[in-house]
Amino acid sequence: MTIADIRSATDAKMNQSIAAFQNNLTKIRTGRANSALLDAIHVEYYGSQVPLSQVANVSVLDSRTLSVQPWEKGMGAKIEKAIRESDLGLNPASMGDLIRVPLPAMSEERRKEMTKLVRNEGESAKIATRNLRRDANEAVKKLVKEKLASEDDQKRAEAEIQKVTDRHIAEIDRLVAAKEAEIMAV
Repeated sequence: MTIADIRSATDAKMNQSIAAFQNNLTKIRTGRANSALLDAIHVEYYGSQVPLSQVANVSVLDSRTLSVQPWEKGMGAKIEKAIRESDLGLNPASMGDLIRVPLPAMSEERRKEMTKLVRNEGESAKIATRNLRRDANEAVKKLVKEKLASEDDQKRAEAEIQKVTDRHIAEIDRLVAAKEAEIMAV
């Protein structure tokens, strides 16, 4: 493995870390309807727990309401129960085959909780990025120790890896700020 390979692999892993962070951010409620909000909910389906998206169609009706359309007639009550029992604080209402999930307005206290949660997720993503930097630097040091690279190459590689790390951490900070603004705007 060369220094260029280490650098590109680290960059790819950091990009994956940011993608996972963005996925986690979609699950944090902002008061605005987002179908990804219900992705974490699992429903009992013939004796096993399956994600809600595998037994129903979830869509956004308006900025404060989600609709859940079960694919089978008997699943409505189970889906309603799963949504109600989730820790999202939602109260679904059944209208025939369609389940409407209104999102309540967020209180100031709840907004602060959500902001704190976003910051914690951001910090976890930064820690993951820094761990990847550490691993890359150790891999470069190992190449130097095995006489496959010079110490000058090591210094250059560490500087480049630091630039990549700084770029990814700045992206995480930007995503955190955008999500906080979204939470406070609603």
